Amino acid sequence: MYLYQNEDGFLFNSDAHFLYDFISRFKPKGEILDIGTGCGILGLLTARDFETNVTLIDKQRTNYFLCLQNARVNKLDANVICDDFIDHNFDIKFDFIISNPPYYHQGASQSENRYKKIGKSSLYLDFKEMVRKINSIIKPKGSFIFCYDAKQLPYVISTLIEKKFTVSDIRFVHGKKEKVAHLVLICAKKSSGSLCKTYPPLINFINGDLSEEVKSIYQKTRTYSIKCKIS
Repeated sequence: MYLYQNEDGFLFNSDAHFLYDFISRFKPKGEILDIGTGCGILGLLTARDFETNVTLIDKQRTNYFLCLQNARVNKLDANVICDDFIDHNFDIKFDFIISNPPYYHQGASQSENRYKKIGKSSLYLDFKEMVRKINSIIKPKGSFIFCYDAKQLPYVISTLIEKKFTVSDIRFVHGKKEKVAHLVLICAKKSSGSLCKTYPPLINFINGDLSEEVKSIYQKTRTYSIKCKIS
């Protein structure tokens, strides 16, 4: 899949690929919403590989145009919305909501680039506000699948519980097996009594090379980034 990206903006990285691999375990179907979609990678991969109706939302107009272009180039159907997720009035409820949200906390080093700052800092999409809004637009037993900074896991789980979500599946991502996890992948279900399934850790590098699992993930996503200048 060919994906145009703004070379001056926030560019997707391995997090998006790892999250999509996690999402695909749940065989998404029905109405799907991708929050803070960026260039559209998660939602468009879902549209490519599964029978779904995909909606992409992002507040940045540059990302809106990139999503339209990327959907057209890859011959995929998607409803693309340019608006702030918190403020937008949706006229449907969703079966699956997916997101690679900005999770750099207040006090973390911030880029001076506005596009990158919006794409990375939780100041521009507060997690509690995000979950509150999701709670109002997701169907009963619907799945919210996302990634977040592993160090903030207690805050993430307490927020989900407060809003009546149950963590049903969780997986940690490590740069190397001897390193602490830097990313957590989570599937949370609304109004569900599911017990939590914890998957084996995903290791990015082994002995300096990509692990076999990570290689297989990149082979599954099959994306090609085209960086462009948007004025």
